[in-house]
Amino acid sequence: MEEKAIICKELTKQFGDFYAVNKISFEVSKGEIFGFLGANGAGKTTAMRILCGLSYPSSGTASVAGFDVYRQQESIKKNIGYMSQKFSLYENLTVLENIEFFGGVYGVSRKEIKERSNDLLETLGLQKESRKMVGELPLGWKQKLAFSVAIFHRPKIVFLDEPTGGVDPVTRRQFWDMIYEAAASGITVFVTTHYMDEAEYCNRISVMVDGRVEALDTPANLKHQFSADTIDEVFYQLARGAKRSAD
Repeated sequence: MEEKAIICKELTKQFGDFYAVNKISFEVSKGEIFGFLGANGAGKTTAMRILCGLSYPSSGTASVAGFDVYRQQESIKKNIGYMSQKFSLYENLTVLENIEFFGGVYGVSRKEIKERSNDLLETLGLQKESRKMVGELPLGWKQKLAFSVAIFHRPKIVFLDEPTGGVDPVTRRQFWDMIYEAAASGITVFVTTHYMDEAEYCNRISVMVDGRVEALDTPANLKHQFSADTIDEVFYQLARGAKRSAD
């Protein structure tokens, strides 16, 4: 039986009469790359905040890395990594200082930080840039470093919120190679993206529309189900169908 990294059942977040997340249910297996798609305002960020232990749901149940989202938020935070397009690194610290800082935040020992830092710098090819301010690095290198820092403590799950925004296609492909390596090592990857072509790289994807999960399957199965050539077409059909229902 596959080990489940995330389990959601009827998870709901309500603000007054508005349902930001409306009874969503899904499971994510250990080591899976799970795409979480949806337009702005679809409820992706709200759901992710709950799963990261940063917000309580209004109802429903969920567990992340085996910990309950109501009672064990601190345990969840210790077992996950997180990377956002908007903020992941301190630009006024050097490459090495960022690695050491986040390693300490995640509870990695000083000895391990030193050992892993050297390995990480070598892997990324940043040995010569280790004393350089992160703000001086090209965006693509920042994103690769941010991802590496997010999994520096070897978490069970890493949450990636629009991780490749603004980077060129070649760098995006390289970034996804890093994601594949992390998944192969047993880390579960939960990723939101507005690049629909990136959805093709995921093992499975869910599509949220107006707070609900309207579709969930492998990219190939979803394209077959909706007679579409791309995930972008699937997304368009779901969004159009939801609009017609609302009208």
